[in-house]
Formats: sequence, structure tokens, C-alpha cells
Amino acid sequence: MILPTLRQLQYLVSLHEHMHFSRAADACHVTQSTLSAGLKELEAILGARLVERTRRVTLFTPLGVRAAARAKDMLRQARDLTDLARVAAVPLSGTLRLSVIPTIAPFLLPRLLPALKAACPDLQVVLHEEMSHWACEGLARGARDCLVLALPFPCDGLDHVALFDDDILVALHADDPLAAQPTIAPADLPADRLLLLDDGHCLRDHALGACERRDLERGPGRGAGVHTLVQLVGAGMGLSLIPAMAVEAGVIAGAPIVTRSLDTPKAHRTVALAWRRNTPRAEEFALLAQHIRQGLAMPQDGPTFADEIEIA
Repeated sequence: MILPTLRQLQYLVSLHEHMHFSRAADACHVTQSTLSAGLKELEAILGARLVERTRRVTLFTPLGVRAAARAKDMLRQARDLTDLARVAAVPLSGTLRLSVIPTIAPFLLPRLLPALKAACPDLQVVLHEEMSHWACEGLARGARDCLVLALPFPCDGLDHVALFDDDILVALHADDPLAAQPTIAPADLPADRLLLLDDGHCLRDHALGACERRDLERGPGRGAGVHTLVQLVGAGMGLSLIPAMAVEAGVIAGAPIVTRSLDTPKAHRTVALAWRRNTPRAEEFALLAQHIRQGLAMPQDGPTFADEIEIA
């Protein structure tokens, strides 16, 4: 029996992801004619049509859709097999495709990356900054190895190790009347002046969940990132809820802004390292989490950013 090759399955998966022959070929680092020929060979082996080729669109047959899904699983298992052998030889070496969410990345990476470089000199980090739902999807299909995210977050099929807790603080203009209070109760937050992140940021959900006031969603403005919220608060346009790690990283330095604790036990998020459940690299990632915790506990001396870090 002639079986499909992993290369042919890779062509099929790439075409299903890009739905365009040229872009799929570029992703596989081959010519379009090579990819097309490989797919035709795959169809010949299976004895069925997987893709309908037209000048304008690429259409998958029902069998092609099912075959692409199965091919993704087979490619992921093949990568797991090679990872298993590599980890057994030299753990925390080679390439690590790491996702970090936007409300953590700019504040954690200046400390995290040098710590990783010092602890794991043979590890090449390929960094992806992306929203939690995209990062979880990338993990699920094997496009990412592990993820730094904030919990709670509904991401099925993952295991994780907590790194640290990050408090959620109230950021106010120094002249704001609420700044006279040592702490601020969620009930005292003015819904008509609260600035929040755009929909899709888990920090927005964490902040609203800590306050337990859905009416706060109707605030006067939104920001694409924590830095934008700080600029809006500094301009006197309202107040906001921002992570303590951002304050510790100096995000409000030089701005007429003060922070106050939010008077509720729910005013925090848990920063964690997560990976696919049942991955053969689970022990390696647990060791990685240990190195991260140790690195973050060290004084901030030396470089603020690691060399040889690839940003994808």
C-alpha cells in the first residue's frame, strides 16, 4: 500500500489554511507548481478529489475538509515524535515558539528574555505577541509550543503552571477626587468615566469580573492597549483599570497619574505558562516555568532585552 507522505499532508494543510495556492506554497517554501503537483499525487494515492481548482477561488471538497483536519493531527503527532527524541537528548534546546498576550508582553519580556537566555543558552525563542484566543488556537493546531497568558481564560485542552499573581489597580489622574481615597471600592467606580480595553482583551474581562458590575462596560472610551489607556487617563479623560506589572515596568512614569488598590479580593489575574495537554514536552515546559520564576525573582541588573530573539 502506498501511503501519503508528510510533505504531501503539509501541502494540504497549508492550502486549507491559506485557501490560495501561491500563499500556501510560500508558507511551505516551495514553488506553486511543486505544491500543486504534490497535491495531485496525494489525490492519486487516495483515489479521490480533495480540492476543486478554479481561476478565482480554491474550494475543498467535503472529503478534502475532513482530510485536512486529519492531516493537521498527523503532522502534530509527527512533530511531537521529533520533540520527544530531542527533549530526551537535550531539554530546553532548539526552537521554542512562544506566544505572549499583549497585556503582558511589553511589561514581562524585558525581564523574561534575558533570564531565559542566561538559563537556557541553547534555546532559540521565536516570539509571537497575540490575543489569547488566537494563541490558544495556535497551540491547538501545533503552530505554537507554549503560551504566557492571564488566567482565568476559557482555553480547553491545556495544562499550565502559575508564574505569579498580578494585581489589577485603579489608575487615576492625580487631580481626580477619588485619588484622595487609599483604596477604591468597585461600587465607587464611575461608569461614565471608566476607560477599558477593546473587546477581546482578557484583561478587560478580568477587570469587569473583579468589579462584578456589567454596567461598567458602557464607559466613555476604549483603548487598544494599556499604554493607550494610560495616555487617556493622563489627559484627564477618565480613569482605568491596569495591571500592577505595567506600573512596575514604568508605564505611568512621568505622567500625572496615581494608582490605588481595588478593594476586592478578586482584583488580580494569574500569569501562567500553558501548553497542550499530553504534549511530550510537558516536563520541559514545567522546567521552563521554573526558570522563568527564578529569573523574575532576580534583581533587574544587566541588559533589559535579550539578543538573538526572533520576533515573528
